[in-house]
Amino acid sequence: MSLPFYQRHHDHYDRAYRHKALQSTVSQYQKETKSKSAVYAQGSTAYARGSAAYRHASAADFSLESSAAYSRGSSSSAAYSHGSESINKLAAAYRLGSEAYSLGLKDSNLMIEDQSYKMSPKAKRAKQNLISEDKENEAIDYSVPIFTGREVSVSGITDTEEERIKESAAYVARRNLFATGEGVSVSKVAKSSSEEERHEKKSRKVAIRESAERVALKKTLEDTQAFHKKLNQDKLLHPPEFIIKPRSHTVWEKQNVKFHCTVAGWPEPRVTWYKNNVPIDVQTHPGKYTIENRYGLHSLEISTCDFDDTAQYRASAMNVKGEISAYASLVVKRYKGDLDASLLHAGTVSMPLSLGVTPHGYASRFEISFVDKFDVAFGREGETMSLGCTVVISPDIKRFKPDIEWYRNGVLITPSKWVQMHWTGERASLTLTHANKEDEGLYTLRVVMGEYYEEYSGYVFVRDADAEIPGAPGAPLDVQCLDANKDYVIVSWKQPAVDGGNPILGYFIDRCEVGTTHWTQCNETPVKFARFPVTGLIEGRSYIFRVRAVNKAGISLPSRVSEPVAALDPADRARLRSHPSAPWTGQIIVTEEEPAEGVVPGPPTDLQVIEATKNYVVLSWKPPGQRGHEGIMYFVEKCVAGTEEWQRVNTEIPVKSPRFAVFDLAEGKSYCFRVRCCNSAGIGEPSEATEATVVDDKLDIPKPPGRIMPTRNTDTSVVVTWTEPPDAKELVGYYIESSVVGSGRWEPCNNNPVKGTRFICHGLTNGEKYIFRVRAVNAAGLSEFSQDSEPIEVQAAIGGGLLHGVCPELSGKAGGLTDCTTSWEGMHESSQPIFDTDALLKCNAKFNRDPLPSSSDKLGSTGDNNMREMVKDAVTSAPQKVAAKQASKSRPGDPLTLEKVTKKKDVAAPSPPYDITVLESVRDSMVLGWKQPKVTGGTEITGYYVNYREVIGGVPGKWMEANIKAISERAYRIQNLKENMVYQFQVAAANLAGVGTPSLPSQPFKCEEWTIAVPGPPHDVTYTEVRKDSLVLLWKEPVYTGRSPIAGYYIDMKETEAKEEHWRSCFVTNHARIVCFLQIGGLTEGVSYVFRVRATNQAGVGKPSNTTDPVIAETRPGTKEVVVNVDDNGVISLNFECDQMSPNSKFVWSKNYEPIEDDSRLDIDTKGGKSKATFKDLGEDDLGIYSCVVTDTDGVSSSYTIDEEEMKRLLALSHEHKFPTVPLVSELAVEILEKGEVRFWLQAEKLSGNAKANFVFNDKEIFNGEKYKMKVDQKTGLVEMIMDKLEDKDEGTYTFQLQDGKATNQSSLVLIGDVFKKLKDEAEFQRKEWHRKQGPHFVDKLGWEVTDDCNVMLKCKVANIKKETHIVWYKDDREIMVDEEHDFKDGVCTLLISEFSKKDTGTYEVILKDDRGKDTSELKLTDKAFADLMNEVCRRIALSATDLKIQSTAEGIRLYSFVTYYVEDLRVGWVHNDTQIRFTDRVKTGVTGEQIWLQINEPTPQDKGKYTMELFDGKTAHKKMVDLSGQGRPFILLISPAYRARVLGGLPDVVTIQEGKALNLSCTVWGDPTPEVSWLKNEKSFVSDANCILKFESGKNVNFTISAVSTLDSGKYSLVVKNKYGTETSDVTVSVFIPEEEQENKKEDKKKKA
Repeated sequence: MSLPFYQRHHDHYDRAYRHKALQSTVSQYQKETKSKSAVYAQGSTAYARGSAAYRHASAADFSLESSAAYSRGSSSSAAYSHGSESINKLAAAYRLGSEAYSLGLKDSNLMIEDQSYKMSPKAKRAKQNLISEDKENEAIDYSVPIFTGREVSVSGITDTEEERIKESAAYVARRNLFATGEGVSVSKVAKSSSEEERHEKKSRKVAIRESAERVALKKTLEDTQAFHKKLNQDKLLHPPEFIIKPRSHTVWEKQNVKFHCTVAGWPEPRVTWYKNNVPIDVQTHPGKYTIENRYGLHSLEISTCDFDDTAQYRASAMNVKGEISAYASLVVKRYKGDLDASLLHAGTVSMPLSLGVTPHGYASRFEISFVDKFDVAFGREGETMSLGCTVVISPDIKRFKPDIEWYRNGVLITPSKWVQMHWTGERASLTLTHANKEDEGLYTLRVVMGEYYEEYSGYVFVRDADAEIPGAPGAPLDVQCLDANKDYVIVSWKQPAVDGGNPILGYFIDRCEVGTTHWTQCNETPVKFARFPVTGLIEGRSYIFRVRAVNKAGISLPSRVSEPVAALDPADRARLRSHPSAPWTGQIIVTEEEPAEGVVPGPPTDLQVIEATKNYVVLSWKPPGQRGHEGIMYFVEKCVAGTEEWQRVNTEIPVKSPRFAVFDLAEGKSYCFRVRCCNSAGIGEPSEATEATVVDDKLDIPKPPGRIMPTRNTDTSVVVTWTEPPDAKELVGYYIESSVVGSGRWEPCNNNPVKGTRFICHGLTNGEKYIFRVRAVNAAGLSEFSQDSEPIEVQAAIGGGLLHGVCPELSGKAGGLTDCTTSWEGMHESSQPIFDTDALLKCNAKFNRDPLPSSSDKLGSTGDNNMREMVKDAVTSAPQKVAAKQASKSRPGDPLTLEKVTKKKDVAAPSPPYDITVLESVRDSMVLGWKQPKVTGGTEITGYYVNYREVIGGVPGKWMEANIKAISERAYRIQNLKENMVYQFQVAAANLAGVGTPSLPSQPFKCEEWTIAVPGPPHDVTYTEVRKDSLVLLWKEPVYTGRSPIAGYYIDMKETEAKEEHWRSCFVTNHARIVCFLQIGGLTEGVSYVFRVRATNQAGVGKPSNTTDPVIAETRPGTKEVVVNVDDNGVISLNFECDQMSPNSKFVWSKNYEPIEDDSRLDIDTKGGKSKATFKDLGEDDLGIYSCVVTDTDGVSSSYTIDEEEMKRLLALSHEHKFPTVPLVSELAVEILEKGEVRFWLQAEKLSGNAKANFVFNDKEIFNGEKYKMKVDQKTGLVEMIMDKLEDKDEGTYTFQLQDGKATNQSSLVLIGDVFKKLKDEAEFQRKEWHRKQGPHFVDKLGWEVTDDCNVMLKCKVANIKKETHIVWYKDDREIMVDEEHDFKDGVCTLLISEFSKKDTGTYEVILKDDRGKDTSELKLTDKAFADLMNEVCRRIALSATDLKIQSTAEGIRLYSFVTYYVEDLRVGWVHNDTQIRFTDRVKTGVTGEQIWLQINEPTPQDKGKYTMELFDGKTAHKKMVDLSGQGRPFILLISPAYRARVLGGLPDVVTIQEGKALNLSCTVWGDPTPEVSWLKNEKSFVSDANCILKFESGKNVNFTISAVSTLDSGKYSLVVKNKYGTETSDVTVSVFIPEEEQENKKEDKKKKA
């Protein structure tokens, strides 16, 4: 175990943080070292004494006695000359191992001899002297040296923990030894002894002997020291060094390549290979890469190189001394023809879009349609799934190729090991090689042609794989790594939909280092929160993670692994991305080669808690500004809030990252945290402590969704919608389940959480009735299931879509699957979500109805008293203050503002308040609440007065005043009461007319400590915005909250005349905070209702508030609503109007039903019966519900909700009003017309008759003329400009400026550089094409095809032909003569080339011409094009091959097959029993005409078996097979000569005969069955005639007779005998001569005739 650097120079760090195993080893090591030091000291003393005795001895005795004394007493000869013998001995002992050192070497010669066998085999390196010689003899306090051995701290390099502990122990012991000066005193003894002897008198002989001895001893010491230097040099740690660097390669495709390098260094460096700075993972690409290491020779082999392997490769070598890299490049070349072959499509060479002209401006010309479309797919984890679709593009322009893109849930998919994509030119397909639940979602195929595209979508469902353990949950999904740092990362995941029938207890997180297969579990106990911080990572290494779920049945299958993440500082990661370098491969290196005076780091800054759960707290901070040049690490400290007892959390190892997860905290307790920095200079001051943090889950499990509404969709699907949970925080999505009515079995509809509040459930059974339920998901867990939906029968909706009116927000969107429905929060008040009566009636929740303490209750003496000192301000008084404040801003001269109530006779005192209740009670005080008087007396209430009296034994005492000054709130704390005393209270209200009549005495209340856990009653329950079917209920939170914070409220309602058991309830809370208002809907018009509110916390539901006054659900005549308005200047305002105002009425505006006191966001302007609230700068801070109440009226009020969507709408409308624009249907675009003209155009949505357009080119206006033809069509909104020709000077920016009244707009198009050049080329091309098409021209250029007869046909398609048009063919500029005229039938011209071969290679050209012009088309059939054609010819020839047949010949057996014709490019191979046949004199192959044969002479039984003829056309091998195993007839018959037809003998080889003589030849033939006999003459068939008689008798005798031969009978005669087992031929040559005399006579006769 190596020591951290901060423990090496500070003894107090060693004592405080040393490992227990290290402490014990250090103590043992120190004892051994001290004992060795004592031996050395005694030996040195003995040596000094021996030297003194020697100086008095004789010369003869010197060599014996002194040598013996030296051998016995000297511990090391080096110690005599230098004072650092202890240092050298310790360093040598450390390098040679503690085992040799513990034996106590007694003789230096033995030590040297032992060391000679332990020298390192590594290359030697020059060593820097760390201690100068002139300082080694000084006996001073020795400082800790910089050891150059194994003292360097290495993390992850040392083999075992025991070895690391031993290294650290050796280091600490040596440091303490040198610091105390032990073992250094030998030099002093030796020095003092030698000084004493200097004063003695010596004879000349003794002096010479001493001098000689000193010289010899000095030489011995020098040699020993030189040897030690060499020894130490080899034992040093050396940084890596490349002896041989890898070299660059250039190879062809499909070849293998191998990089080699040799690396030296100690310890042996670890070599990592990189491709383009990305580590090469052999396991990810099995068979592609092979990495080897053989005795320092490292290699990387790449198999079957392809074009993608072209890259820069790097070998990075690293050990504890550093890192070095060497680079090499690989270039993979492709054969010349490969690119062209990939572009062949339908027999015509096409160009990729990037090489041709883009279809800019042609978007309207392409029509993309989908055929054989994929449907909704269902799969299971681990299966392979494929989606495919045929794409038809019209028109089919060959040089334009579409871009095929796949999306999942709107995110572009890239090919990976999980996803493969393929495009054949007609069909696009996507394959999920190993489906996972992460792959579930909406898949979209997008086909892009230039700027135009079409899409098709379908949903893919992936179910869980079968669990290995029955009842185990499904695997988690979507594992991601967040906030990665040097040694820390947060892993997040999504919970599975299937829990196996038992609740999930938690999750296990596993990690694996990239490049290994060993998985390590990160947490000992399951965690329930779907995020977990993983610490203890090694800096520079990459990791992958997976998650497993666990329930009581077992553990699930692991999730799909996360993407690899490197444990690096984010700054380093960003730097590596921008400037790639050799990344870390696993070691944190700390060296001490150049020590410098360090700077103690300052305190970290910005320390905060970024996440807190029941299991851990995550801290984050920023490094200090003052930290010196070396790296820093951190110690984290904690303490319980309210104390100063700080404890160090990471006591053993400091952390490197500015992130840390603190575990083992007590749940529910509050903690503070702080952080210290440390480096080699020391530990810095702590940072500022964090605020107190409670160890608890900050994120709650969401509430269940509501209002589940199924709607018919198709015969097998249903659309399900729901509303978001009221407190949705950080929602991941929703899981939907379905169940057949009455089955009781629920099945998941999706296995990947869907976002939004709408989903289409597929795979349902037509005609069955289903119910649905939904649950929400966030990191805290899964909510409870929602209430079951109403049953719905699975049937197709009318018209194949959704029913309009059933769910308006879904109409027209049936094709989609997940989409966010319209947010109700942004609707007008009349359309906001409300709680209907039916929903309240169905709520059967059981509440804790334990009453609060009354006067007769006996309560405990303990309780939470956090709220004893404060009662929050009531809402009722604030509107009065705000109304006055808002009214003061009204315009001067407003009669409502100027009018003041100055005469008391105009008003009356208010009626008494009522319903006095106790809101909180402690030992010496009570908080009272009451209701506002029903009659205010014509003016606002100015305050209240409270009286109280004691009640003793049921007898009330005297009234006493609780407050002298009037209070404005309707809640008041009465202090200084007596504990356990019973009190009664009364309240009186006051206004400008005076104090009204006090209320009746309240019920008796006992003053005692409330200790119950549930909260007290809410108070001040009022209602506003009463309409015929809804109202808004307001209340104030309880003064007494119980033992835990308020979690929400229950709203109870009933009809006024209904009994108590008819109360109906609903629960209300909010996302960010608990609100104290609710809009209640579903009321029945004309019915009177009462309401009450109950608060709830973790302990339960508290006492209800007082019941409200009855209210009738009705919309009063003249009721008006708040209206939002955006004026022409873009100013946004809320407007409210009231015609029922009294002289004292005021408008009071509120936000979220809290009075608006801050006027920095709103300007409120009131004039008469109208009030306007104008937004100064509408933004996110202004989101909320804005309500306006008119005081001193019969409840006149209204509200308007501004949510995010409404804010965006208003801002867009404001911008439109400020800066009106002419709306455009399309921006400025350009296209090429048929004649090469260039058309610029744009289209506006609408234009008035006064609209005009300006045309600008390069900031200069251009006008209609000869070059530019401009047109503005106000009816269609089309603005266009046509240029006859595009020239170089037309390069630049074109702008169309529109003006229609106040509205303006403009659109620009930049045509410069390559864009302009391509457009100009395209225009020129179109112009030429137009001129070309005026005469005869080619529609399809010259191409080729191979006919069924294996002939090659050149063909092209022509148009605009007339009778005078003729066609001429050329090959290599030489005209090809065609026998017949072309009839241009169907507009196709052809040229047939029979038996195509190499002689036909060349360039073919066809010319089409008449009096209107001519057109040419050329086809090069050379090189690759010729090879491709010959491959097709060979393929057709191979396909024409007949089945193999067997023929017995005189020599043996012949296997043969016939083809249409044979060409040399057709490669023929023969295989016997799956082994390639090697051809010899006995086994031959050949081609005779159209016959391809294999001849086996003298066959043997070994020739039995299956024979295959392989015809290779350049791409594919075509096979024909025959079995010679003897089926049908014995193989022995094929190879036995007894049955084969043959000539037994009788015919001579040569016959010479005189003309006129008779020739008679005879022979015997044999065969079973009897052979057929035929004769050939000069290889041609020969039959019997009058001159030549051929006979075949008795099936064996053959006679050949010519009665009188002549010279015409000379030639080669062949006798052919044949039966089914073979054929044999016997040849005889007949030569007829004329005698000399007759020959001379014939010559003379000829002369005479002449």
